[in-house]
Amino acid sequence: MEAPIGLSIAPMRRDDLEEVLAIEREVFSVPWSRRAFLVEVEDKEISIPRVARLGEPVVGYAITWRVVDELHIGNLAVAPAAQKRGIGRAILTHLLDVAREQALAYATLEVRVSNVAAIALYERSGFRPVAMRRRYYPDNGEDAMVMLREITTRPVPGAHGG
Repeated sequence: MEAPIGLSIAPMRRDDLEEVLAIEREVFSVPWSRRAFLVEVEDKEISIPRVARLGEPVVGYAITWRVVDELHIGNLAVAPAAQKRGIGRAILTHLLDVAREQALAYATLEVRVSNVAAIALYERSGFRPVAMRRRYYPDNGEDAMVMLREITTRPVPGAHGG
C-alpha cells in the first residue's frame, strides 16, 4: 500500500505536542504524558521524535532512540481516523531509513501480543519476534513481544510502499 499523497514526515517540535497527545490518548490505554514527549523533543543526543502530517494536521508520530548500534522504537501511533492508509508503514520506513543513514545495526521494539495489526506491519517490514516480556504492560499485565530487524544497506524487498 502506497502512503497517501501529501504525507510528510519531519522532526517533532514542541508545537506538535497537543496534536500528538490527542492521538496518544485515543490510541493507547496508558498514554504518555506531555512531559514525557517534551523530554523526547528536547533530547538531541539519543531521541529521534517524528511526526507524520497529511497536509497540516498531525496524523501519526513515533519516538525512537539511538542506543549504541540500535534504533529502539518506543512509541509509534497513527490517529484512528487515518489508520489503514499506509501511514504507519511510511513512518516505519522513514525510521528504518534514518537508522540506515546513521549506520545502526538493528531496530527493536516491543508490541502487545494482542496487537495483531501492528505485529503484521512489523513483520512485513522485516521484523521478527525474538523474545517475550511477561506482564510488560501495566494496565492489564499483557505480555509484550520483542521484535528485531537487522538494518542493511538496502531496503527489505516489499518493505517500501507506504
